[in-house]
Amino acid sequence: MGRFPEAEERILNKKICMKCNARNATRATRCRKCGSSSLRVKSKESKGA
Repeated sequence: MGRFPEAEERILNKKICMKCNARNATRATRCRKCGSSSLRVKSKESKGA
């Protein structure tokens, strides 16, 4: 992408709740918003063509 490496790190290194789509810290084990434990790592690949 066209961003600084520090910005990429801050934007992409997150976990996403699969229940409520909230962004959580990388080290999180439960969602901060709904308490669900079904978290996934945010996709690093861009959606655009």
